[in-house]
Amino acid sequence: MAIHNTLPELNETYPLTEAQIQEFQSQGHTILQGVCAPDEIELYQPLFAEAVEKRAHSIAPMEERDTYGKAFLQIMNLWRQEEALRRFVFAKRFAQIAAELMGVKSIRLYHDQALYKEAGGGFTPWHQDQHYWPLDTDKTITMWMPLVDVTESMGTMNFASGSHEIGYLGDLPISDESESMIIDLVNERGYSLTNHGAMKAGDATFHYGWTLHGAPGNNSDLTREVMTIIYFADGARCIEPDNIGRTNDLKTWLPGCKPGDLAASELNPVLYNCEL
Repeated sequence: MAIHNTLPELNETYPLTEAQIQEFQSQGHTILQGVCAPDEIELYQPLFAEAVEKRAHSIAPMEERDTYGKAFLQIMNLWRQEEALRRFVFAKRFAQIAAELMGVKSIRLYHDQALYKEAGGGFTPWHQDQHYWPLDTDKTITMWMPLVDVTESMGTMNFASGSHEIGYLGDLPISDESESMIIDLVNERGYSLTNHGAMKAGDATFHYGWTLHGAPGNNSDLTREVMTIIYFADGARCIEPDNIGRTNDLKTWLPGCKPGDLAASELNPVLYNCEL
């Protein structure tokens, strides 16, 4: 029997309270405990670790990378490369949480990415995820789930609460420049900073695409193993790219789509629809 047929499907509902939904929509981020149970993560974690290790050999040594490169090993769309991991990325449980937090009926996959911050890995500069996404909606969300227990010293996420309401800051990719400019903006506007602290494997944070966030470096001797999945509301359309990141994303994650088209390529299946 293929290994992916023995893995948990992760389709059971994770019940959300109205308070959790309201917190997310007002603050732009939230944390949920036990989105995956320990026994579920124990089965998936080695598969992700193996998949990342297979692909990490092509990444330059730490000392040869720029600030962004030192922040983490970044491997994208593992669902296309590893059949066993498709079940995790396509989990109805995760997609339903994302849809309910944003208050939408139907949700599509944008892409997944493993973010492995190595021991001694650098900080993740402050940024907006949606800087890179050529989408006409603000109904976008990222799930950030550690596959191992993580402490603050390993580089858990910092969020500027309420900052999702600021919208697009312009062409400001993840860099030393984004770190400096966004820190100044956070101080100027007086946003409250939140770090959800240590997290168990299977806990997850969720944040809007516009929410300002970053992470400190990994000061431990262990790798911070994290899997992320990005979703957007079904019905969103592609926009004309106005920076190189969006130009690349339109080609890579929305193949065949043009500005004005529905964002619905073969890489963007509907993962949850409350009416089905």
